[in-house]
Amino acid sequence: MEQHTVTVYCASSDRLDPVYVNAAYELGQALALAGARLVTGGGKTGLMEAVERGVLERGGTAIGVIPQFMVDRRWHNTALSQLEIVPDMHTRKATMARLSTASIALPGGIGTFEELMEILTWRQLGLYDGNIVIYNVNGYYDPMLEMLERCIEQGFMPAKYRSLYAVATDVEQAVKYALAEPSHEIFPTKFNA
Repeated sequence: MEQHTVTVYCASSDRLDPVYVNAAYELGQALALAGARLVTGGGKTGLMEAVERGVLERGGTAIGVIPQFMVDRRWHNTALSQLEIVPDMHTRKATMARLSTASIALPGGIGTFEELMEILTWRQLGLYDGNIVIYNVNGYYDPMLEMLERCIEQGFMPAKYRSLYAVATDVEQAVKYALAEPSHEIFPTKFNA
């Protein structure tokens, strides 16, 4: 069986409530203990650094994918197992998706939102078949989840699209959903129980 590689989308801000930093660190530890490799945007601050540190401190593999301009600004984490330097943001996102067998979105800002929406769209279009998990730490994603429900209620999105992603409220759920056997259907129903 292929080793799991999980892309984690998350904030690089270093001005965050410790509840989010601790959740990211614990997620990294749990992924390493489960034998999964980590892929991040390769940054050295915020939740990105915390999840990377969690993996590395448990002896896991942390792979960063970062554009050259961010390396030039010294935003990259030099402690990672592997760092892939790419030419631009579009290549970064495509590479992170290509390397992964699943994706988890921790809390973040507009960059994280954009990454999450893009991978959900790729899943909807059949361009990505990994599991997608929204890790709703401290209810952070409640407004976004409400907006997705509004999309369904107002007819902008079919109800079956709820099955494009799973919502986790703790680290155990996040890892379990990410590492579950992926469905071969575009719209799996295994998380709708």
